[in-house]
Amino acid sequence: MLGFWEYIREVWPEIYLVVYWLYIAIIVLVIVLVIKDDKSPIKTLAWVMVLVFLPIAGLMFYIFFGQNFRKQKIFSRKGIEDFRQIEKLRFEQLQYLDRPEITEFRPAYKKMHIMKLLLNNSKSIISQNNTIKVLNDGKEKFPELISDLKQAQHHIHVEYYIFEYDNIGKEICNILTEKAKNGVEVRIIMDHVGSWHFPNKKLKALKAAGILVQKFMPVTFPYFTSKINYRNHRKIVVIDGHTGFVGGINVDDKYIHGTKKLGAWHDMHLKIQGNAVHSLQTVFLTDWYFLTKSLPTEETYFPEIKENQQSIVQIAASGPDSSWAGIMQTYFSAIATARNYIYIATPYLLPNPSLLTALKTASLSGVDVRLIIPPKSDSRIVSYASLSYVSELLNAGIKVYFYQAGFIHSKMMIVDSILSSVGTANLDYRSLSVNFEVNALIYDENTAETLREIFQKDLEDCKMINKESWKKRSKITIFKSSIARVFSPLM
Repeated sequence: MLGFWEYIREVWPEIYLVVYWLYIAIIVLVIVLVIKDDKSPIKTLAWVMVLVFLPIAGLMFYIFFGQNFRKQKIFSRKGIEDFRQIEKLRFEQLQYLDRPEITEFRPAYKKMHIMKLLLNNSKSIISQNNTIKVLNDGKEKFPELISDLKQAQHHIHVEYYIFEYDNIGKEICNILTEKAKNGVEVRIIMDHVGSWHFPNKKLKALKAAGILVQKFMPVTFPYFTSKINYRNHRKIVVIDGHTGFVGGINVDDKYIHGTKKLGAWHDMHLKIQGNAVHSLQTVFLTDWYFLTKSLPTEETYFPEIKENQQSIVQIAASGPDSSWAGIMQTYFSAIATARNYIYIATPYLLPNPSLLTALKTASLSGVDVRLIIPPKSDSRIVSYASLSYVSELLNAGIKVYFYQAGFIHSKMMIVDSILSSVGTANLDYRSLSVNFEVNALIYDENTAETLREIFQKDLEDCKMINKESWKKRSKITIFKSSIARVFSPLM
């Protein structure tokens, strides 16, 4: 029995030829668009290979995941930037940093090139007088968060990639509902893909209680094709404009109890009190404005801060709403200019060529570079792709460690006992190119020391990989890793 296309070719050869050449023309057109899209040569080549060898699946994959929205800038921050006079502050801070004697004032200014970079590529205002509390794992984060939520007086702003309605999710929703009923303004943004399982019935109950809830960029037709690739991976809570939370921990029981497959989920969060909370507030309200076209501008959302601590913080937000890949450029600059050590923990190791070169160059220059990654992850193909980078890292003298006490999901970097980064951005293409992310860059020796101690303690739960043993891994593993590596720019 003939198949469908064989039947068409036999009975209506003219129609078959028209369809065939139309299909070829579409594939060629898409390949031209891919080449014209100013992607990196490696990413362009990967897409062309997919389209040539898997034309139908590749075409669908490109339609869903391959479009470049950074050049289009899905939305603008201009409204809130004007309100907060960010451009004026940015200009004043750049002038201040240009003073030749500034490095004598504080050790933090040894990394002022990073400060300038973020002022220019992300308009990330430098904030002083901040108190930083490191929350290591969900068991530390959630009690702290719940305690502060209960004390809210004016407003609570919540933004998460994953918001599950499980035990911890129910507890937080109950607190938010009670607060809303007592007159506290509550706004929630949850990513539509990450929070796919949040029940519609419970969503309606939150709204009925007076809570304003928005799903970020729903993936329903006809908008599905242009939005599934650009997810809001941010995790932000702002309470009364003076207390903020940011980091890698979503609202999900697995951050407390782990999972059967991977064990304990080890991640990190920060509690910030001080002027940096205003920057977190700006990121949240920008996202809120994009979703609702409503921009709360009352000064009560930006109260006067009376903290007298010494931590300097920049909140770096990147994504399709920015002209530059701000967090990626920050990682690159921090790595390329390190002088003593670079400690990184990341769940997904898929560095672009620039970051890979920077890491290897730093190590070959005598910088102590250490990476903690999981030997397996929640995505098999990503795990294999991550493993494909280990050999060249080891050959460059970089110390690579496999975390053994569960799944390490932390996104942390410490450089030279001064600069620290904790946030939502993984060391992979998706975080650094297409997702909406937010990191806290901290210029503070005490915070760097706290994070360094956590990193070194995590090393006790790690297995260090050496070149000899790594060479002995099975050929099938090497093959799978190599294949996954080819597609890593698309992940």
